[in-house]
Amino acid sequence: MSKRTGRLLDQLGRFLARRLQKESSGYQPYTPSDPDVLHRSLAPGDILLVEGNTHLSAAVKYLTQSTWSHAALFVGDALPVPEDGGERPRLIEVNLGEGCVAVPLSKYRTYNTRICRPSGLTPEDRAAIIAFMIERIGLKYDMRNIFDLMRYFLPQPPVPVRWRRRMLALGSGDPTRAICSSLIAQALQSVRYPILPRIKERPGHASAQSTYSRQEILLIRHHSLYTPRDFDLSPYFQIVKPTLNFGFDYKALHWEEAGNAIEAEAG
Repeated sequence: MSKRTGRLLDQLGRFLARRLQKESSGYQPYTPSDPDVLHRSLAPGDILLVEGNTHLSAAVKYLTQSTWSHAALFVGDALPVPEDGGERPRLIEVNLGEGCVAVPLSKYRTYNTRICRPSGLTPEDRAAIIAFMIERIGLKYDMRNIFDLMRYFLPQPPVPVRWRRRMLALGSGDPTRAICSSLIAQALQSVRYPILPRIKERPGHASAQSTYSRQEILLIRHHSLYTPRDFDLSPYFQIVKPTLNFGFDYKALHWEEAGNAIEAEAG
């Protein structure tokens, strides 16, 4: 491939990436967390799952059969405040077309989110994971494989359920790594922290999981194939809910009378 052809493909790939990252209209989060409470609930090393609203998010949610289409690592105060006095970046993530970037927590203040906390992580390993991610800020991905990008313009490809997730692994690899949670998974694997266990069936024991789910978990071991859903499914991550983290008293809730609520909604 000539340099000129490579540049043209890269430009086209980044154009397609921007189109895929364009937000869809009509997105309404169901229960977004209060930004201050979310911040106080997060600890360095936590993974923030996000229900995105881009064209790419729709494809990822469909292919992985999950609410969560994006993941970012919370690094606390590890990064400095910008020189222009802006908000301190507290999340490190990988975005299609951008690569590995640091962003403020307020970016996801209007989104449905979930906190996944690796249980029992030692302070040394937590620091190593954060350092791993910080060192990769600025990492770019090759967007020249147009085939890899075009498949995400079909948010509901006509393929069997058991093959949908496999579509994330097709192609050259770079666009796959740029939209999955692979960098976070790689950081965790660098300190040998598990994400999904290797399932072993025992004779005479019933399993609640389907054959396809078991095969999927058994086969997907490489960090480049992990998705946001896997942190939610993992038995090694604690789910932290900000509304419950600092105490919850259901008696303190104020309820609308049924008739008033219907009238208010109609109005």
